[in-house]
Amino acid sequence: MTDDRTLLLLDDDDVFASRMSKALSARGFEVTRAATAAEAIASARDDSPEYALVDLRLPDGHGLDVVAELHAIDQTTRIVVLTGYGAIATAVESLKRGATDYLTKPVDADQVAAALDKEGGSSGGAREFTVPSLARVEWEHIQRVMTECSGNVSQAARVLGLHRRSLQRKLSKYPVNR
Repeated sequence: MTDDRTLLLLDDDDVFASRMSKALSARGFEVTRAATAAEAIASARDDSPEYALVDLRLPDGHGLDVVAELHAIDQTTRIVVLTGYGAIATAVESLKRGATDYLTKPVDADQVAAALDKEGGSSGGAREFTVPSLARVEWEHIQRVMTECSGNVSQAARVLGLHRRSLQRKLSKYPVNR
């Protein structure tokens, strides 16, 4: 059964990749990990996986290029794009390049497994894509700015045009669901 559940997991965050790999293995996937675009493409050329989970931000390239390459290697590979910095334009572009779904972090293994197993992604019909709420987009934008400011709340507040205390209140809330 594991032969038809091979999964290529491409993410440069070792802690996340390790945990997700263990969780997906427990759900019946035979997981091969890669930390760079080059590793992932080489692995796929060696033995094309049935499934792929691809992070967008990589140390040696962009996940969208990997999606296109994986799709070129084997059009039947079900590719799910995963990113901490979701954007509608990126989601649309990933689907155009061959991805079957697009998820934003934080995400759990059940959500990933459901996206990987979802039927109808490559049939050419209408794809189901959920547009994130405005609150979710705001939260992701704040997280991106915080990352770019190396966690400095005062600097991030200046960049965002917010009072520092207002930003701290927003940061204390949990992420908004889609």
